[in-house]
Amino acid sequence: MIAGHFGLAAAVKAGRPAIPVWTLMLATAWLDVVFVPLYLSGIETVDGEGYGGGVIHADYTHSLVGALVLAALFGGVAAIKLGREAGLILAGVVFSHWLLDLVVHRADLPILPGNAGDLPTFGFGLWRLPAVSAVVELLMLAIGIGLYWRAAAKRDPKRARTLGLSAAAFGVATLAADLLGV
Repeated sequence: MIAGHFGLAAAVKAGRPAIPVWTLMLATAWLDVVFVPLYLSGIETVDGEGYGGGVIHADYTHSLVGALVLAALFGGVAAIKLGREAGLILAGVVFSHWLLDLVVHRADLPILPGNAGDLPTFGFGLWRLPAVSAVVELLMLAIGIGLYWRAAAKRDPKRARTLGLSAAAFGVATLAADLLGV
């Protein structure tokens, strides 16, 4: 779903041009950024392979409470650096990652970090239909980049064309890599 996350960040950039695009891209991927060192240390794991083929045991970074804490921390730092409004928006972008993952993941998203209390886990499982999931992700990417391009073209058409094409190429490459398991 990483390309879909980037599509959402591009859509937010369209509405909030003052927020640096790199912060939006980092915010939308923040749960996965924090996941990487936990994965490398064996604290969080992935069983299976391929686009949507894995069951992700990201019981800290991708738990509901963990996502809220990571969103609050990211938003708090952003508020100090970029102002309160940007901090709130960026916290929302971080948390949107969990909401989008809820749609595609199998029921592997816990409520509490570490799946404390062994409560039910959540996920609607769109990844069980890889073609449908890929189309949804591509649509999210296209809509986000389209909104970004339209907003940017009003300010600087030449730059918007360059950035829009770059963002589209990056997004499609990201989705292709995800689909191919690279």
